[in-house]
Amino acid sequence: MATFELYRRSTIGMCLTETLDEMVSNGTLSPELAIQVLVQFDKSMTEALENQVKSKVTIKGHLHTYRFCDNVWTFILKDATFKNDEIQEAVNRVKIVACDSKLLSQ
Repeated sequence: MATFELYRRSTIGMCLTETLDEMVSNGTLSPELAIQVLVQFDKSMTEALENQVKSKVTIKGHLHTYRFCDNVWTFILKDATFKNDEIQEAVNRVKIVACDSKLLSQ
């Protein structure tokens, strides 16, 4: 199963990467094993979002920037509102990165 490395830029992904870097620097973990952990993280995040997340969210905001490069869409919204059945949350700025999931099966 191919995966994207998008989730490594999330808060949990960056914390994992920092921890693995520290463990490699201390000699607690080999670089090869650290890479295997990151690859497994990518697979697990993709699988969890695909199979376990069932809620839908509506996003409204002012489109500041958009880009399409290498089959990846990037949107930057200002004054965005996220809304689902239970809650509504406003944020000043949000970056959304979207990839075609069909590319994973190639």
